[in-house]
Amino acid sequence: MKHKMLVVVGVTVLSIMLGCRGGQVKDTVAQPHGSGAAVDVADEQVLPNNSTASEINSSAVNFSSEERVEKIIGYLASDELLGREAGTEGIEKAATYIEGVFSKNGVGPYFNSYKDTLSNFEKPAYNIVGYLEGSDENLKNEYVIIGAHYDHIGMAGPVSGDHVANGANDNASGTTAVLEFARYFAEKGSNKRSLIFALFSAEEKGLLGSKHLAKRLKAQNLDLYAMLNFEMVGVPLQGKDYFMYVTGYEESNLAEICNGYAGGKLVGFLPTAKEYNLFKRSDNYPFHNAFGVPSQTFCTFDFTNFDHYHKVGDEVSIMDMQHMALLVNKTIPVLEKIVDAPIREIEYK
Repeated sequence: MKHKMLVVVGVTVLSIMLGCRGGQVKDTVAQPHGSGAAVDVADEQVLPNNSTASEINSSAVNFSSEERVEKIIGYLASDELLGREAGTEGIEKAATYIEGVFSKNGVGPYFNSYKDTLSNFEKPAYNIVGYLEGSDENLKNEYVIIGAHYDHIGMAGPVSGDHVANGANDNASGTTAVLEFARYFAEKGSNKRSLIFALFSAEEKGLLGSKHLAKRLKAQNLDLYAMLNFEMVGVPLQGKDYFMYVTGYEESNLAEICNGYAGGKLVGFLPTAKEYNLFKRSDNYPFHNAFGVPSQTFCTFDFTNFDHYHKVGDEVSIMDMQHMALLVNKTIPVLEKIVDAPIREIEYK
């Protein structure tokens, strides 16, 4: 995550950047496809955030699973992709993989192809942009973007001979969640508003992918309702009375709407996120600037539960697959209600 915040640990200052991110639409429209799998979670298992699994699961769907999320993140954060730095062969493989997931699950490209070539980066780099047309005659002209960045920093200083900064939490985890959301909506095939699933490149270079796409969609006069970004969701929060937080919490009523739909405290306020102004430091922010509509990032990294930011230790082996599957399953009903709401309920204050 690029250009994020400073964290003081004793007398050490660590610069951290957290990407916690009716136009003219081409003619490829997705059809329902795919299948879901149940999440195997014990009814009364106590989770790290002091909530029971039955409480967390009260409004969750049984769609994603530990096995599914592990398969996706396992490839995206594998050594084969060499840390997915923008403009490298490794991220090209990630892009091809994401295209394949979209295609297999019936998510069409928003543009003529899935690749959205960046105009603001010196090397070849691409956002991967999928699309599902809305089913409602009127609401389909409004759009919700669900996004995450899929790039990372590539190679880093070696630790025990390991040079690959795999970026499992940052941000193969968010990418995995978005791909599962896309699979769900494509299978369901009844989203009333149109959906854009955007996987951004060059976030680590200064939010370049999201800046490029926001500018391009704005030029199309896209009628954007909300941009919902997912960043670093691979490990659970500790000791919180909410499941994840949202940047810009006090900027809008997004958390209130989400919690109302979830029937519980799915989304909370992290004071550190406000202190370091994370609202402006992830891929949501270019859409806020371009469109002036609610554009915010969901995250479960709080500076205390993950020690491997931009290091080779950000490996798949330390991701919590149960947590990731639960996050997908708990968030799906909320996204669905946002997408299908008859009026625009989410608004800036």
